[in-house]
Amino acid sequence: MGLRIHFVVDPHGWCCMGLIVFVWLYNIVIIPKIVLFPHYEEGHIPGILIIIFYGIAIFCLVALVRASITDPGRLPENPKIPHGEREFWELCNKCNLMRPKRSHHCSRCGHCVRRMDHHCPWINNCVGEDNHWLFLQLCFYTELLTCYALMFSFCHYYYFLPLKKRNLDLFVVRHELAIMRLAAFMGITMLVGITGLFYTQLIGIITDTTSIEKMSNCCEDISRPRKPWQQTFSEVFGTRWKILWFIPFRQRQPLRVPYHFANHV
Repeated sequence: MGLRIHFVVDPHGWCCMGLIVFVWLYNIVIIPKIVLFPHYEEGHIPGILIIIFYGIAIFCLVALVRASITDPGRLPENPKIPHGEREFWELCNKCNLMRPKRSHHCSRCGHCVRRMDHHCPWINNCVGEDNHWLFLQLCFYTELLTCYALMFSFCHYYYFLPLKKRNLDLFVVRHELAIMRLAAFMGITMLVGITGLFYTQLIGIITDTTSIEKMSNCCEDISRPRKPWQQTFSEVFGTRWKILWFIPFRQRQPLRVPYHFANHV
């Protein structure tokens, strides 16, 4: 798949992605400062929980950055159509270029994307064939990190033993309640939004249907899976090794499947 960097010039997308980064930074600083490190120092929690928290946070950030800058599957201006597959290509009525079926023209980016699912302002990029797996990882690790942070926030007030050693001169300690309420509000909002998005993405992969195809009603029997779920997930993630579906540091390689079967709608 190469290391092509795809950068979308969109101020609206920059603002949305900046908001996501702010929420990530807020929680990655506040939760350890108020909850994790103090309780670890007093022996209430093991150090492995802190390592897990930062591990999930790193995976979440890597998935966000890579989903944002990875080429989603932009078609070149003069694509080479393999011999014998011309019947599976069509002409885009917006950019007047040939494209494989199940491709879609993104009006915000101004070009066609292979197997485009949707344009996501939160990553300032389209979600297409080459970065869909990263977007799924982003949803998964964001939800996991949010649940982890909310769980520790709850335990801090209702389960853990009270902290004995506290520096009352610190700003985060003096305004702890307000800071934690803001973190909880952002966490619950993020969790509700991500849960709905992640669910629709999983259903779309299981049914082998993109979000655009659902909205345009161009598929028959959308709710009926055309392939085993292992096959559809393997095609999205580019590997049949399920453990690699959770690793955002690797390079995706498309599975070799029959072209007419992969692009049939």
